[in-house]
Amino acid sequence: MRFVTLLSGGIDSPVAAYMMAKVGADVILLHMDNGEYGDPKEIEKVKKIATRLSEITGKELPLYIAAHGPNQAAIKKNCEYSYQCVMCKRVMQNVAKRFAKAHGCEGIVMGDSLGQVASQTLRNIRAEQSDVDFPIVRPLIGLDKEEIIDIAKEIGTFNISIIQTGGCKVVPTKPITEASIDKVLANERKLDFENLIAESADNAVRV
Repeated sequence: MRFVTLLSGGIDSPVAAYMMAKVGADVILLHMDNGEYGDPKEIEKVKKIATRLSEITGKELPLYIAAHGPNQAAIKKNCEYSYQCVMCKRVMQNVAKRFAKAHGCEGIVMGDSLGQVASQTLRNIRAEQSDVDFPIVRPLIGLDKEEIIDIAKEIGTFNISIIQTGGCKVVPTKPITEASIDKVLANERKLDFENLIAESADNAVRV
């Protein structure tokens, strides 16, 4: 089994990557860099997390960085603002799909935990992955935050993940929690979707 894990600087996705590596999967890490909508220090956090994951699993977990700032800008300019986070996740999943196929991976790993944040309600998860047509594995889906934190502490990623950075600067004040698939597809049609995906996935750089 070979998977690409969408890795943020947060608590959850490193745990998801660890859990898949622990059951024998080969894992490639893909971080989506928010560019002007993020914090440059996030990249350093992600590098430290990747190093720690390699140490704790005893495996090489290659880390790639893909540009996501232009995607965020296009979503902000063209889509309903309340759908920013849902469309962000949709773009990331499609970038990960294209990247995974190019690197011989059989699926995508994400750190979603059901209902934990606005983009992780069941309706939103369904809308985000509509028509992605590629396996998406969510090993944390039934865990609560404290359970995830306990694992993060055990594997040594927690103290890295909680290093303060500026966070995402484009999160709407009232993100949609019950996204409509029809609206997601309508918003997607407002974007140069395939070119955005190709630009991010094909130019991901290993660090």
